[in-house]
Amino acid sequence: MMSSFVPGLELSRNFYEQVVQPMVADVPHSAALIGAGSEVLAFDTERSTDHDWGPRVVLFVAPETAGALRTSITAALPATFGGYPTAFGDGHGIQVTGPSAWLTERLGFDPLAQISALDWLSTPWQRLAEVTRGEVFHDGLQVLEPTRSALRWYPGDLWRYVLACQWRRLAQQEAFPGRCGEVGDDLGSAVLTASLTRDLMRLALLMRRRYPPYAKWLGSAFTRLPGTAEIGQALSGALAADGWRERQHHLGRAYERVAQMHNRLGLSRPLETTTRGYYQRPFEVIDGLRFADALTEAITDPWVRALPPLGSVDQFGDSTDLLTCPRRCRAVTRAALEGH
Repeated sequence: MMSSFVPGLELSRNFYEQVVQPMVADVPHSAALIGAGSEVLAFDTERSTDHDWGPRVVLFVAPETAGALRTSITAALPATFGGYPTAFGDGHGIQVTGPSAWLTERLGFDPLAQISALDWLSTPWQRLAEVTRGEVFHDGLQVLEPTRSALRWYPGDLWRYVLACQWRRLAQQEAFPGRCGEVGDDLGSAVLTASLTRDLMRLALLMRRRYPPYAKWLGSAFTRLPGTAEIGQALSGALAADGWRERQHHLGRAYERVAQMHNRLGLSRPLETTTRGYYQRPFEVIDGLRFADALTEAITDPWVRALPPLGSVDQFGDSTDLLTCPRRCRAVTRAALEGH
């Protein structure tokens, strides 16, 4: 039986063109599907429609006109569109707002002004993806496209810094799956392998200039990256392996492929990409600290080079209640950088 599911991005684009745009034709505005929702990152499926689902548009207008426009739209909105209700959750699918207010609420700062290092490092990757992905349907205010362009990716030195911190995370644990396995802790070895797998997937996404999404969609985002099939196969093998030596073999294959990706980026001097022994122990590692150090050496801005090796808030914070609150993200990141 054929599914009638329409991806949310297509549904919302049609909703804007057929319903919303005629309502606001005389009002200067910008309109987009950005922000929260699996459809913004194109990960939605029919399963997504079971709650808070329907055609959605974020409508940006001058703040002084938002209230009256919100009232008139609510009164004129049809009950359904494309077979889906236009009212769901706590309201309907059209959010009317000023651009600066919406961006500050989502990100914790207004990117229409200058973007600081604190802004970049305190903003979770998921939030950056939510603003730079999705689709702009109309940009009459000429604010969305410049904003999305400015946030598309880290400035060069901050990119090196974030990558260096991700390599450092690998370096801190890469010998541990073998050590746990050697003392008979196979469960601990498996847990650490899963942790390293997550960090490698995030590293590959960061190398390809993709903001890693939150946990539910990390695997989907990684598998859509071109040229990462071999890394994915190696990581799947490591997770399915029976015993630490087999895990080490598969992780080693993944390390070497990611190291080759690093050299192709040209962000630092080239490095040897084969695994090597860990002191006198029978563990094979890539020695991620080599890559972290090389990237740090390549940073030209002395202020960025001297930052503590913590990285983005995603790299040192792992609480949903932190990463979904811009105010908290900025507070902990500011504290982490304090004195620098």
